[in-house]
Amino acid sequence: MKYSQPRAAQIQRRNKAATEKRTRGSGAVVARTGFGDLWRSWLCHHREMAVESLRRFFATPMASTLTALVIAIALALPAALQLGLLNFQRAVAGWDGQPQISVFLHKGAKEEAVRSYAEKLRESPAVAEVTYISPEAALAEFERGSGFGEVLAGLDANPLPAVLLLRPRDIQNSDKLRALVETLSAQALTDSVVLDLAWVQRLTQLTQLGQRLSAGLAVLLSLGVMLIVINTIRLHIENRREEIRVVKLVGGTNAFVRRPFLYSGLCYGLAGGLLAWLLLLTGVLLLSGPVAGLASSYDSIYTLAGPGLSYLLGLTAGAALLGLLGAWLAASRHIRAIEPC
Repeated sequence: MKYSQPRAAQIQRRNKAATEKRTRGSGAVVARTGFGDLWRSWLCHHREMAVESLRRFFATPMASTLTALVIAIALALPAALQLGLLNFQRAVAGWDGQPQISVFLHKGAKEEAVRSYAEKLRESPAVAEVTYISPEAALAEFERGSGFGEVLAGLDANPLPAVLLLRPRDIQNSDKLRALVETLSAQALTDSVVLDLAWVQRLTQLTQLGQRLSAGLAVLLSLGVMLIVINTIRLHIENRREEIRVVKLVGGTNAFVRRPFLYSGLCYGLAGGLLAWLLLLTGVLLLSGPVAGLASSYDSIYTLAGPGLSYLLGLTAGAALLGLLGAWLAASRHIRAIEPC
């Protein structure tokens, strides 16, 4: 059968297109990698590196434990100081830290006059609270606190005067506090006035000093933790130098090579934070008995507060972050210097 010239040209073009299509199907195919495939591959590699880092961590238990223990000691020192400050604040929690004015009255003052004077002070705008302590109540409290009950029982008369405990309303203005003290001293019933503002200021300054010492020690020892991790990761990199060269030779990037070392630093940090918490807990358990015995001798039920869940989370999270940062600094510097031959 013969075709016309246009029809023959059309058939020829169609056969040529079919031949090219078969040729393309039998050769290499160019495919695009989607974002989902890249994300799954990234997660898979992270999971593999995390498992591999844990395996390497437990493969050398002695070296890993010693490194984690050094990190734990460095972290436990500032944490112990902070915990000590917390227990100190709990010990003085019965005293709210506000300045208090003690007004000692004349021994000859009548109780009716004293109570009238106390009511008058309660109406003063400069006074927030007034507590009256009678001579009998003061003597009973002194007997309980001193332990000299038999000696005091042999006295002919009560040597203690009545006392008014005043809570000033404006505790920030020292000039107003001194003016109030002068006003109270000028009253006829007043024998003497004692303002414990200096003790409040000393206690506040002592607490602030402890907090700043704790913060400074924490910063210095955090740098020490980072140096420990940097040196440890540097040794790991040197031991795997040839492996890193091979990975880079087949196209591995610095980020790809750095990933397992980051997980190693994370493992060291987590282990160090957990050990630091265990050291704090052990210290509190060892000291709780003597502290409770000392408190009972003062008729107190005070007990030491141990490192709870917040300390555990804070220490492990902070140590893990320091380990990760130290590993990143060490790996970024040393891996970049290793190139395939």
